[in-house]
Amino acid sequence: MVKSYLKYEHSKTFGLITSASSNAVWCKDENENGAAQRFSGAGRAIVGADEEVLCWDVKKGELLGRWKDAACSAEVTIIVRSNADPDVFAVGYADGSVRLWDSRIATVIIKFNGHKSGITTLAFDKEGVRLASGSKDTDIIVWDLVAETGLFRLRGHKDQITGLEYLDTSGGLVPSDGEMDGEANEKGLYTNGSVEETNGRTSHLVSTSKDALIKIWDIESQHCIETHVAQSNGECWSMGLSQDQSGIITAGNDGELKVWSVDLVGLRKASIAVSGGAQKSFLQERGVLYRQGKDRTIGVSFHPKGTYIAVHGSERAVELWRIRSESEVQKSMARKRKRRKEKLVTAGKQGDLKVGDGEKNIEALSSAHVTDVVVPLVIIRTTGKLRSMAWASKKPGKSLQVLLATTNNQLELYNVNTKALDNSSKSDTVPDYSRPFLVEMSGHRTDVRSLALSSDDRMLASASNGSLKIWNMRTQSCIRTLECGYALCASFLPGDKIVIVGNRNGELEIFDIASSTLIDTVKAHEGPVWTLNVHPGGRSMATGGADKSAKFYDFNIIQEGILGTERTSPRFKLAHTRTLKVSDDILSLRFSPDSKLVAISLLDNTVKVFFADSLKLFLNLYGHKLPVLNMDISYDSKLIVTCSADKNVRIWGLDFGDCHKAFFAHQDSITQVAFVPHNQDGNGHHFFSASKDRVIKYWDGDKFEQIQKLDGHHGEIWALAVSRTGEFLVSASHDKSIRVWNQTDEQIFLEEEREKELEELYESTLTTSLEQDDEQGGEKREAVAAGKQTVETLMAGEKIAEALETGTADLEIMREYNQAKATQSNLAPPSRDPIYLAYGNISAEAHLLNVIQKIQAAALQDALLVLPFDKVMSLFIFLRIWAERRWNMHLTCRILFFMLKTHHKQIVASKAMRTTLDQIRERLRGALQAQKDEMGFNIAALKFVGRRMEDMGRGDYVDEKLWEEEDAVGKGRKKRGFIDIA
Repeated sequence: MVKSYLKYEHSKTFGLITSASSNAVWCKDENENGAAQRFSGAGRAIVGADEEVLCWDVKKGELLGRWKDAACSAEVTIIVRSNADPDVFAVGYADGSVRLWDSRIATVIIKFNGHKSGITTLAFDKEGVRLASGSKDTDIIVWDLVAETGLFRLRGHKDQITGLEYLDTSGGLVPSDGEMDGEANEKGLYTNGSVEETNGRTSHLVSTSKDALIKIWDIESQHCIETHVAQSNGECWSMGLSQDQSGIITAGNDGELKVWSVDLVGLRKASIAVSGGAQKSFLQERGVLYRQGKDRTIGVSFHPKGTYIAVHGSERAVELWRIRSESEVQKSMARKRKRRKEKLVTAGKQGDLKVGDGEKNIEALSSAHVTDVVVPLVIIRTTGKLRSMAWASKKPGKSLQVLLATTNNQLELYNVNTKALDNSSKSDTVPDYSRPFLVEMSGHRTDVRSLALSSDDRMLASASNGSLKIWNMRTQSCIRTLECGYALCASFLPGDKIVIVGNRNGELEIFDIASSTLIDTVKAHEGPVWTLNVHPGGRSMATGGADKSAKFYDFNIIQEGILGTERTSPRFKLAHTRTLKVSDDILSLRFSPDSKLVAISLLDNTVKVFFADSLKLFLNLYGHKLPVLNMDISYDSKLIVTCSADKNVRIWGLDFGDCHKAFFAHQDSITQVAFVPHNQDGNGHHFFSASKDRVIKYWDGDKFEQIQKLDGHHGEIWALAVSRTGEFLVSASHDKSIRVWNQTDEQIFLEEEREKELEELYESTLTTSLEQDDEQGGEKREAVAAGKQTVETLMAGEKIAEALETGTADLEIMREYNQAKATQSNLAPPSRDPIYLAYGNISAEAHLLNVIQKIQAAALQDALLVLPFDKVMSLFIFLRIWAERRWNMHLTCRILFFMLKTHHKQIVASKAMRTTLDQIRERLRGALQAQKDEMGFNIAALKFVGRRMEDMGRGDYVDEKLWEEEDAVGKGRKKRGFIDIA
């Protein structure tokens, strides 16, 4: 009989506020849309948290929502909000996929997959109908959100894309050649004078890359029209575009910020020019600014009001800069002229007193140096290293609000008071700032080093450098936060009211959970306390440290007198009873469940087993090539499992100390192992191992087989705890998340698990080989198709090919049947493929259309590329039938035009295709004309309804004052006036 096992699945994640891989986006509270409601809250923060997107209430520190796609396990790398629809967010992932989320219903609207590596930047256009994505694979892809397809891929950069923005050159009209008499509007586009009109689409992209280049791309012609070197001292790490799109700041190493001006009018004219004139530069370098911090600048952001700029690196500071007004710039330039004049006069006393005529003229504002226009305002010092920033309050007021996401798992909202700046006559006044809101309770600042579950599995203690947190396992909420040292190990004591923590300074810290107080601190070891373990009897414990000794303590309750009274109060104390000296540092210590043995792992790669009562040596376990980092003993005290930095797990018998099995378990150091604590389901010899390779593995200690692999963490796993019932386990990782894995009722078999692993390996090698084929094929053009072959597209292509094969045969069967039925009316129906009968005797053409309709629009073109040419010829027969019956004309035309474009040479060379194409053309023209007429009718109807609504919205208002005056004078005077207001 084949043995089956119960499957463990990831169920919950907590302890993570924001991950260091993604940025944060601020948006206002959902209930603040009403005009009468005041802005009372601090808004919401949309942040990436490993593979999820979390929505936090910044004021209350509560988690409002969690967006997760079950099919995606990659980390979130970038989040961008649509300007056209504030409820739509584009989220980029580390596997190169992009998903569009609707925040109201927390579901994915559209999914794109075109990049080979992680997304680094995203940008919506003004209308919100196109999305541009940049990636570590150096490519930029423009996606059509209406058709849900990739338009094209732009290649030109040589390193990862770090900045991407649309340039809106469509707003307003531009002057025709030679006429620039009009006034420029706020976007720098001319609105009067002799003008020419063009389409209203955003037609240019500006991008920066780590290759230190800044490029302008023409979207219509799909090529790069201008390239500049963005940074003079290495990579370009970020880019910021001003609100009016007239200026760009690029940032790189050593705190260098380069300022550029954008000629929007020139871009607009160039896009409508028929013939290329003299080459003109649309980006002009205006100067260089230098930050106070000399680290690389990873964020540049202009305030929505346009008068402030925030710049930050990866250190603990955000620098705010202010853009001076025109009058301030003129005053600054006047002061400089005055000082220059005084210097010349002072120099003229010894020589010539003549002052140049040019000094008398007022300098043009455009000639001002960038340091006269952009000046430092204030530096905000933060508590953690920065990952990203976002402007919080979009409303103009007396203060600026900045939302900051730090790499130590917290969100901060800072308030910068600019009221004093407005009232002060001095321009160099430094405003005050404060931090009114902080989201930090729901996670640790540093990596969790130890996990411990209470005896009833209701509470979880997690200890890190600086804090000990107690969690409610049912609600995953933090119920206690206590300050501690650099924790290395922790455990609940019997009764679950006290937690004891061993730290790096060699101290044992004893905490009372109910009162949230530190009861006592005991100096246990001279070096770090690497391990502690409570005796199975519950009356004592043992600790092991770097001072080559294991110490044994008893739990005592002593009565302490209360000062000034005769009363006493009970107090918990640790009483040191015995010390065991060993030859090297102790890394792990475990009592056997039967209380007879104590096992100690040493830095010399060995494990020594002693009798617990006499502390005499019982067994020496040799075999590991590197130190044993952790170990555990089974429920029946018969097996001990050890894990080491040599990536191996060894299972030993505790009767004779023989090694039952040694196997290569992980790809990196194994940090912890843990047996299932009981044998209720015959799984007492099953154990879990956690490693720095981000994987937890479930093993059978009797058969020496791997049962299951648990993927999910995005960083090294430091700690693992198995529940007393064995129904769930908890793990903590470098990615700051604490994950719960629940045992399900689903059975798994080892053979099936091995097959799944082989399939995953095959699929990964298949997709990588397809990517390599794409890279090798042909010369590198600047604009190529935006497709990417994945396992999903290959499977979709196979489904289409299968439906075509059965459909072609069925068409032939039905054609012969119809011919025969014309002469024999009582002829029985032919035997068709069972698939058609299963779908209610559906026709072959309807079945194929259903198969294609189920494929996602974004994956359809890649799926069609899988088809061989003989299947393409069959597909054209079905396209002719669909055009004749006018079924889903949009999809029919899309497939037809894509296949004609892809297989153009083969189709032209094939005589057999000509007849089919002629038939499709005849039927398609009539169908498209009918659709065009229908759309024209609908548009006319909508315009009519719009006019009716407009008329209903009009009202005649009487000027009351004028009416009264005319009434007093009489009817001989002019009649009262009416004002018509739309």
